[in-house]
Amino acid sequence: MKVITGKIRFSYLNAFQPRASQPGQEPKYSVCVLIPKKDVKTVADVKAAIEEAKKAGAATWGGKVPAGLKTPLRDGDEERDGAEYKNHWFINCNSKLKPGFVDADGQPILSASDVKSGDYGRVSINFYAYSTNGNRGIAAGLQNLQFLEEGESLSGRSDAASDFSTPMEDFLA
Repeated sequence: MKVITGKIRFSYLNAFQPRASQPGQEPKYSVCVLIPKKDVKTVADVKAAIEEAKKAGAATWGGKVPAGLKTPLRDGDEERDGAEYKNHWFINCNSKLKPGFVDADGQPILSASDVKSGDYGRVSINFYAYSTNGNRGIAAGLQNLQFLEEGESLSGRSDAASDFSTPMEDFLA
């Protein structure tokens, strides 16, 4: 039930240092995968993997797939206000284990300073069933990432070079 996406956009990228989403929770590596709606192949592959995970999970849920099961593929146009979600599906993926990260040539990326939320790449995702504390659904496990090309940062933080592009002499007049 593993899917390797087509070209996607990374958002909320935590691939080098695990992070807890709330105090007291176990830190995990994670990424929100933004899939363009025009990428029908990736979306079809994800939907098929979710269906396979449902079938495999039936034993976990007492022999049948529960009604109202939570699934990880979500519609950015309906569930999010940010411009980056427009015309995209999104999947929140996480893992307790550090994912592998390579560049377009398959060479390891070892530093968080080499990639950022907003860059484009590919992701391998493992879909699996869960049943925890009364919650049942299909989860998206983060496996590996590949950087393809730089994109505009989604952090909301400005670039230092842009902030200080005006020569100092202009301020001394």
